[in-house]
Amino acid sequence: MSAETFAATIRAALGSAPGTEALTITGTGTLPSAFPVTDLAAGSVAAAGLAIADLVGTVGATPAVSVDRRLASLWFRTSFRPIGWALPVLWDPVAGDYRTRDGWIRLHTNAPHHRAAAERVLGAQADRAGMAAAVAGWDKSDLEAAIVAEGGCAAVMRSVEVWAAHPQGAAVAAEPLVAFDPGAAARSNWKPEPARPLAGLRVLDLTRVLAGPVATRFLAGFGAEVLRIDPPGWNEPGVEVHMTLGKRCARLDLRREADRNRFEALLTGADILVHGYRPEALDRLGYGAAARRALSPGLIDVSLDAYGWTGPWAGRRGFDSLVQMSCGIAEAGQAWRNADRPVPLPVQALDHATGYLLAAAAIRLLERRLRDGRAGAARLSLARTARLLLDAERTGSMEAFAPETDDDFDAGVEATPWGPAHRLRPPLAVAGAPVRWSLPARRLGTDRPAWT
Repeated sequence: MSAETFAATIRAALGSAPGTEALTITGTGTLPSAFPVTDLAAGSVAAAGLAIADLVGTVGATPAVSVDRRLASLWFRTSFRPIGWALPVLWDPVAGDYRTRDGWIRLHTNAPHHRAAAERVLGAQADRAGMAAAVAGWDKSDLEAAIVAEGGCAAVMRSVEVWAAHPQGAAVAAEPLVAFDPGAAARSNWKPEPARPLAGLRVLDLTRVLAGPVATRFLAGFGAEVLRIDPPGWNEPGVEVHMTLGKRCARLDLRREADRNRFEALLTGADILVHGYRPEALDRLGYGAAARRALSPGLIDVSLDAYGWTGPWAGRRGFDSLVQMSCGIAEAGQAWRNADRPVPLPVQALDHATGYLLAAAAIRLLERRLRDGRAGAARLSLARTARLLLDAERTGSMEAFAPETDDDFDAGVEATPWGPAHRLRPPLAVAGAPVRWSLPARRLGTDRPAWT
């Protein structure tokens, strides 16, 4: 499947005209994978860019859109080059793939409470060697079930065929790529400015690694005011430099009355809410869909989860690397490379692609609100994005991009709390509306929980 076809498929799922006449894809090369990862990267970025173009088209001419497939692929890996310092380590020391008695399992232990859950089952481990020895005595399905029951994150490596026959795989396959729900009548005097299409919009960001932050970073790049809210103590040291670009970041504890009052005021003032909590998590806090609509009737409400919104795993904790194991991507990569262990995608493409789909869905709902005066909601999942990739023809490319050069980066220096850095040039160009972030990356919890 080409980048243009991915873009057209996504646009059809958004309810937009699938045509991509305004789109130009440039650049050469592809990420080495059994799957067309570079085409997914360029196509998802393009779909978000075309959504911006459609929005601008409501107040004037629809601008042309171009995407550089090489830069899109690089952004799916990292957008950041430190100057004189090193990025934090991305993975916890015991996170990764392990061989059980009857196959492979992946443990996701980046969050301290997820590691603690795995170690309640396997015992405290100082390193991968100790964890490997502990895992080796288990059957894979028993271990997956035990860790999930403890509130941890684990995924057995399944084949595409096994996943298709699994109740959750079947449920995800029956879901739309983007599920829309109609909203109430919404009063808003906001209109897009062609040069800065999302200026004047407020986006409340309740997301964590990585898909949701990709979406809100994109919205910030076109002028939206993005305020990210995290609970006390939550940190993402390996990805904050990548995912907080253009945003302000605050903390609230929704178990405290004062913080709940502040959150409700923020929600009332928001145009868009993007959240990545598991299904019913906000309900348990008293902020289910009906409560959100009551607080903000005109709210555009966009949400994601890992394993889909229906089926027995709808509430399961998950991340990109786990979904790749569950749905057959890692097993297909192993077979393609004739390897002795799982071979995932070369980047966390499910996260990044879903992020651009989330942004496109939010912009599509904005466009609808301008046309018919009604708000709305959209739901997406990593597992359903994985289905989009699995349905594409497998390219089996071993070609690699040329290494990054100085020409790939903006000329300016980004001053961050960690140190100075260069940022990759954006992979997307919308004529007359350049991508531009007004704030550098920052640490979580830096700012006050308030709109400017």
